[in-house]
Amino acid sequence: MARLWLHLCICLQIPGFCRNLLLSQTPEHILAQTNNKTEILCELKKEHTGLYWYRWSQERQIFEFLVFSNVLGKTTYGANISQNKFSVHRASVHNSYSLHISHLHALDNGIYYCSVSQSSQLFLGSGTQLSVVDVLPLPSKTTQAPVSKKPVRCITKCKAASEKGPCSPLIWIPLAAGALLLLLTLISIAHRLHRLRRRLWLRIHRQ
Repeated sequence: MARLWLHLCICLQIPGFCRNLLLSQTPEHILAQTNNKTEILCELKKEHTGLYWYRWSQERQIFEFLVFSNVLGKTTYGANISQNKFSVHRASVHNSYSLHISHLHALDNGIYYCSVSQSSQLFLGSGTQLSVVDVLPLPSKTTQAPVSKKPVRCITKCKAASEKGPCSPLIWIPLAAGALLLLLTLISIAHRLHRLRRRLWLRIHRQ
């Protein structure tokens, strides 16, 4: 028995020393409110005679045996451990156990370990940190500043190109040709109007 507790002390002082693939414990952290309840899961990778549950209190520096549950469902509680507070449930299909803790208060804070004994050695799970608070913190809300919409200016292709450099010949050559054609058309119209005015003037003076 002394050898078993010596091995347990080494496990607590050297994190990961006794953690192995025999146990899978979840979750890693639990934040719960006072007077509520919670549960911790522990899955065994192979069949064992039963499962131990321990609690390490950092504040009181106490490693406390809580309860042992065997494959037949029989439970053995540690000294001064309330059966109304702690209970163990076993799921035979997945060979897993769950520790249920009710009526939570500040004294329940600590790291909970599931454990199996093999060859006079105590193998621990990864541990679950339980923190009990009176009021749970509210989830933080991230506020996003409204995006200011700036008016979009419509600019011509030539102007857009001029901001980067001179207009392309493919743009200004058709424009120049169109302007020249318009100018010739205006000259022709002006010439016709001049001839028409000349005829009217001659006709009036002949009368």
